[in-house]
Amino acid sequence: MRKIAILVTILGAALSPCDGLFARDQDAQVKALVEQGVAMVKQQGKDDTLRAINDLKGPFVKGELYLFANSLNNISLAVGSPYNKPLIGKDVSNLKIVLRMTEIAKGQGAGWLEYSWPKPREDTPTPKKSYIMRVPGQDFYIGCGYYLK
Repeated sequence: MRKIAILVTILGAALSPCDGLFARDQDAQVKALVEQGVAMVKQQGKDDTLRAINDLKGPFVKGELYLFANSLNNISLAVGSPYNKPLIGKDVSNLKIVLRMTEIAKGQGAGWLEYSWPKPREDTPTPKKSYIMRVPGQDFYIGCGYYLK
């Protein structure tokens, strides 16, 4: 039994650096997906991009990663998750996290935010990290996030 405990401890220590690599890789994927969404707005316009974000089989759903878009007036415009579809078109200013995202979009224009949000089909909030970017010349922002655990 003691050998198993030692092996588990050694294995855990060996894998710890991988957690940082995973986070850096996820950060890069999330940021790139948001930038692709912003680029599509510039190339094809707001309406086509929002349709693409809403498409569950579209270009902005990559496994557990998906884009979302909110107006600077805190209206949900699009989301690539079936669990949050009921929010589309609704005022989401009652969600503190949305207010924080809007502050980033209005202030610095882009940035990272860590918060807690329930995973799909769960009630307990889980740590999550999202990247938010305001679409230049527009009144909305695009974001994407991933669960840290």
